[in-house]
Amino acid sequence: MATTTGLSAVYQALRAAPPYALPEAIRDALQTQEVELLLADYAQVAMRPVLTLAEPGVLGVRIDNGEAGRAFASQQSRWEKDEGRLHLPVTADGDRLGVLCLGLEEEPDASHLADLEEAALALGHALRGADRVTDRYQRARRLSRLTLAAEMQWGLLPGTGHRGDGYRLAGQLEPAYAVYGDNFDWACDADTVVISVTNGMGEGMRAALLSTLAVTALRNARRSGADLEEQAGLADEAVYAQYGGREHVSTLLLRFDVKSGELAAVDAGSPKMLRLRGTEVEPIELDQQLPLGMFGNTRYQEQHVTLQRGDRIMVVSDGVAASRSSAGSDFGESMLESVVRSTRLQPADEAVRTMIRGMLAFREGMDVFDDAVVVCLDWTA
Repeated sequence: MATTTGLSAVYQALRAAPPYALPEAIRDALQTQEVELLLADYAQVAMRPVLTLAEPGVLGVRIDNGEAGRAFASQQSRWEKDEGRLHLPVTADGDRLGVLCLGLEEEPDASHLADLEEAALALGHALRGADRVTDRYQRARRLSRLTLAAEMQWGLLPGTGHRGDGYRLAGQLEPAYAVYGDNFDWACDADTVVISVTNGMGEGMRAALLSTLAVTALRNARRSGADLEEQAGLADEAVYAQYGGREHVSTLLLRFDVKSGELAAVDAGSPKMLRLRGTEVEPIELDQQLPLGMFGNTRYQEQHVTLQRGDRIMVVSDGVAASRSSAGSDFGESMLESVVRSTRLQPADEAVRTMIRGMLAFREGMDVFDDAVVVCLDWTA
């Protein structure tokens, strides 16, 4: 079992291990009876083992069942007394990756538990870096093969969660293994967070290529120091230059000031944005401007919304609100607001999962005609 002095051995083992051998490195450093690393699949339905790699299509451990799933969902360690197993959340900067499961002779005391949690955290950061140079963990996460369009979209993402000083972010794409045009992006500085949510028109590779161009153009402008209006304008020019107005991208650009609570927005034909304050859900109505790429010389203007501590902003694409049930009814505004309200006691990442599950339960048995994206921003107290 890891001790405070043993933590240095864990860090050293993770630093020395090849990127593809991190689970073996922490297994050997911890010297416990049993070690397994479970990684969440792309749809965040199940977690799949890495050390004893499951065959493609094998579900693994359901996130909604059992102590390992509870550890992932709650981001708190769980002791499974009957099995003598400890489940530790594995995260990186607030991005939930999976769970480290350890077989132990007895429940660890508070000091040992803190050391083991620190070891799991170190593993999470190491896994984040390892994904740049090995496919092992990407393969382990897959319940089925991603479409080529989905591969492109997931490769663009900054992650599915982030925790900063005073805020939390989370996002999810659906259908996870066959998404095509929806995407999200974010970047943080000391006092600000910039977020984009995009929806490229069309289907399949056509939509994926369009969204990839738009997201890359927005990043290029943002990293050059452009403000929101300039980012939108430069991305508009880039998409128009490539497609000549034949294709366009609906986009919402946000810049959140973590100190003041001011939310600046450019609504370029964007997804819906709702604010949850206490138990009240209110759509945030913005003046819609032209989607990116329609004319190539569009001038965009920021609008401003002031948040209060504890507010939650939920952004959902039309693939959520336009979902239809087998009875032929639409998900609609009232259902959307009801599901948002039901997330009020959940952290941002679980709130996003609840939104996606609510949509999937509503349209169960129906074909998917549009993909969906959900992004959550919390200004924490």
